[in-house]
Amino acid sequence: MRSTGDGTAAGGPYTLQGGAPADPALKARVAAQPTAPREPAAGGTETVGYRGPTACAAAGITYRQLDYWARTGLVEPSVRPAYGSGSQRLYSFRDVVVLKIVKRLLDTGVSLQNIRAAVQHLRTRGLDDLAQMTLMSDGATVYECTSPDEVVDLLQGGQGVFGIAVGVVWRDVESALSQLHGERVDTGETLVGHNPADELARRRNRAG
Repeated sequence: MRSTGDGTAAGGPYTLQGGAPADPALKARVAAQPTAPREPAAGGTETVGYRGPTACAAAGITYRQLDYWARTGLVEPSVRPAYGSGSQRLYSFRDVVVLKIVKRLLDTGVSLQNIRAAVQHLRTRGLDDLAQMTLMSDGATVYECTSPDEVVDLLQGGQGVFGIAVGVVWRDVESALSQLHGERVDTGETLVGHNPADELARRRNRAG
């Protein structure tokens, strides 16, 4: 059990689906894991968003996948949804990170049901939590690990076959978006070569 620094407690690694890990010690820690407080909707705090084609390019997915995931509620744009013909979805930086993680989980054979549970969990985590997180899976269940020891626990228990370092995905998306176009949410102005890290740093400074 560890403190998250915000007054809540967390234990890990823990499953991101309804089932529980096979190992009894892990099972106990899963049961003790509370739900993290959900952050305010991004639409109220984001100043820069990314249109569908930009999100696709940064996440390495097709527009067909993006559209299907939005329509089925798997990954919806948190800045601005589509309002009928001619309107443009607008995705936040976090949305694009989640899109890339979903693509990697699908490529490794994780079921949509488990991916949906993982996505719902990722949306409850703070930006700093995401940057330090590793997702492990045996191809069926997805687990969150926040330390090397937790990764080792899963590997020794045979539950971690592959891992996704969310911080690495984060930096990949950050680098890709800095070469693409963003859009100011308030004015619709196109931003060329906008680095998401600049906006994230400003948000952290305001929060501090």
